Amino acid sequence: MVNPYIWLIAVLPFLPGLLMLTWHIEVRTYTRNGTLTLDPATIFSTGYFLIWCGLVSTYCTTVVLALFDTRRLARSGVVRPFHWAWSFLGGVPYVIGRAVVIHKVAPRKGLWPIAAIVAGWGLYFVAGIAKTLPFMQSVFYELGY
Repeated sequence: MVNPYIWLIAVLPFLPGLLMLTWHIEVRTYTRNGTLTLDPATIFSTGYFLIWCGLVSTYCTTVVLALFDTRRLARSGVVRPFHWAWSFLGGVPYVIGRAVVIHKVAPRKGLWPIAAIVAGWGLYFVAGIAKTLPFMQSVFYELGY
């Protein structure tokens, strides 16, 4: 019941997480009308847009892979597979719902993709926090706090 589509959906969150680790933020300020202001060009760098492209491609790929996964489950004999349209809410709801359906059809099977997607999102959140803390520290330093 486990096919390559569900594993790809489960590991796709690693892509933006890895891209986030490559983003290096340098904060600079300038004075505008007598007010100290952050320079947005230092934040919106190439790495920033690569992360956004990674997020968008992850989302779109998740939807397409969920469609393929649902069709493959139907061909495998699963009478009522978890509908692929749930993937529009993200990969996590689809993987969890699919795992519940597969677990009912074939007990003790289909739960490992949940662990993989939780690990992927865990990396994404840890990378986000690891990048946010130095960024906020540099912002406060540049603004004189």
